[in-house]
Amino acid sequence: MRMLKYIGRLIKEFFEFAWHNKAWWIVPIVLILLLLGFLIISGSAVAPFIYTLF
Repeated sequence: MRMLKYIGRLIKEFFEFAWHNKAWWIVPIVLILLLLGFLIISGSAVAPFIYTLF
C-alpha cells in the first residue's frame, strides 16, 4: 500500500513538472512507457497459466 502512495506522489510530481516547464511533449512518452510496463508485468503473470492449456 505504501508503494502505491509513492507512485501516486511520483506521478503528481511529474505532472507538476510538465505543467510548470510547459513540457507537454514528455507526457505521452511517459504514458506509453507506463502502459508498456504494465503490459509486460501482466503478460508475465499470465504466461505460466497459458502453458497448462496446451
